[in-house]
Amino acid sequence: MAQVLKELRDRIGIITLDNAERRNCLSEAMLNGIEQSILELTQEHARAIILRAPKGSAVWSAGFDIRDLPDPGIDPLGYNDDLAVALRAVQNCPVPVIAMIEGSVWGGACDLAVTCDMAIGTPTATFAITPAKLGVPYTTTGLMRFMSVMPMHIVKEMFFTAQPVSAARARELGLLNHLVEPEDLETFTLDLVARILDNSALAIRVLKEQLRVLGNSYSMSPETQERIQGLRRSVYQSPDYSEGKRAFHEKRKPVFPSSHPEE
Repeated sequence: MAQVLKELRDRIGIITLDNAERRNCLSEAMLNGIEQSILELTQEHARAIILRAPKGSAVWSAGFDIRDLPDPGIDPLGYNDDLAVALRAVQNCPVPVIAMIEGSVWGGACDLAVTCDMAIGTPTATFAITPAKLGVPYTTTGLMRFMSVMPMHIVKEMFFTAQPVSAARARELGLLNHLVEPEDLETFTLDLVARILDNSALAIRVLKEQLRVLGNSYSMSPETQERIQGLRRSVYQSPDYSEGKRAFHEKRKPVFPSSHPEE
């Protein structure tokens, strides 16, 4: 069953996350739907794309579907996995992708919002990045995306505490470009996109690609890459990873072995 709705309206593509029963969690079907919708809308000559949840949603997205996490020993966020592929589709999309956010944003959905070119939210929006709650190692590219938006000490606070950040604080930190009332959200976003459409499509495509390349222009030695991958492997092969996944399915708070070494 399709978990996203796609619409082309006056050269504006609109992708709506549409699985309220699962709080718009980023399941394989939804992530594939986002990727495919971006491809189709660009082929249909959309000049910009809005990514949204249905109007009035209490949850924009509950994040990565924990049911899709692999067994211990397998990288849960590999380069070719559905979340990574969908995020690259947003990042590499030749036209601007704007997140229109109403409600809470959790885990991988927070990364999705950060990956978009701009984000506009309402006071009901909150943001929490939660891999530490599940004993899951995060990707280097994902960390770099957050570091490109916010100061390092703020990124550390968000990842270490896994606590939600309010819409007002998100605006202060640069997670949100604009903060508007719910009744104004759609009009404001469409007006902003209309101003983009007034400009040269070619210039904007080139600017987006320039900014993407510049944002990726950091250097990292092969030794550093291998060390980072080894650090990540030490988590997804650990008892903590197994406990986080088990606790989620059992609907209880995890008791991570690494946090209770004396037991």
